[in-house]
Amino acid sequence: MEKYSQFRDKGTAIAPFFPVPTPPASSLWTPVHILLFVVRVPILIFLSIFYFLLLELLPVGQLARKCVLWFLLAVPGVWWVDLQVDGVKRGKLAEVPNHLPHAGTIIASSFTSPLDPLYLAGIFCPVFTRSYPSTRKVEPISLFRAILLAFSPPSVFPSNPDSLVTLKELQAKYPDSIISVFPECTTTNGRGILPFSLSLLTADPKTRIYPVNLRYTPGDITTPVPGHYAAWFWRLLSKPTHCMRVRIARSVYNNPMLDYPTGRTAEEKAGKGSGVDMGFNTNIFDSPHLRNGIVKDEDGGDGKLGKDEQVVLDRVSEDLARLGRVKRVGLGVQDKIEFVKLWEKRRR
Repeated sequence: MEKYSQFRDKGTAIAPFFPVPTPPASSLWTPVHILLFVVRVPILIFLSIFYFLLLELLPVGQLARKCVLWFLLAVPGVWWVDLQVDGVKRGKLAEVPNHLPHAGTIIASSFTSPLDPLYLAGIFCPVFTRSYPSTRKVEPISLFRAILLAFSPPSVFPSNPDSLVTLKELQAKYPDSIISVFPECTTTNGRGILPFSLSLLTADPKTRIYPVNLRYTPGDITTPVPGHYAAWFWRLLSKPTHCMRVRIARSVYNNPMLDYPTGRTAEEKAGKGSGVDMGFNTNIFDSPHLRNGIVKDEDGGDGKLGKDEQVVLDRVSEDLARLGRVKRVGLGVQDKIEFVKLWEKRRR
């Protein structure tokens, strides 16, 4: 594996693009795996056709849509076994306001599997977006495209720049919906957090951003390498169960001076006019965005990443890493593009 050494993060030795191997199983279970796969495939196909080709076109309520999506997760045995929310004790979630994403807020989610958007849609019914490392704007996409995105090759530049909008514009268009963002821009195996796109910086400064991390056990249903649909569906449908663990952090604002729980600046909260140390010691010049130079700003021009903007991205990125019990890595979308080329060449 020495030829892949450049795709391990130099600081942590984490390789976020390697497929997770399937745990070994006894050959005695092979008939059971085949039976589960054969029984589940037609049910999954029927529910998928019913939802994406019929239900999405009908004016039905969110409850009906969520029920079908829950069935889609239940068919392959994906069980939501654990939910933890920062600052909330077990059993007290209903008593604590503003600790879950709600209408008018943004979800900044990890992205490891096609099941990620399916789960988010089944719980929050958000408007999905695709982020790119070359621009601050996002591309609104459907749930079906969000699922296919997990199998798609990574891309630095959008194929249709005219379809891009800022998060603030998208919030104005869908004021009663949650906006879902995958700031890493591509999937990983869940063992590291990639450098973020700048798309979160186009959100309204007063909008709550909720970091959400999804983890799976076993981890072989992640899709860090694009394609390989048949192998992924076999791993998903042939096993009795898959466990999902969900972690949600405290909300973050697109403004480093805003206080987490109140949404006010530290000066407003204290009633003072002097600045307050935010407690972050990040070296902003270590950011891959600053090393790489220039990205597109929300108006389409060239703009450099500011110090306060870097603080916002660091907050969300650190929260996602903490929730997933992993570390941030320096490898980005361009590194994954090069990895996929080498990986597919080896397979051929």
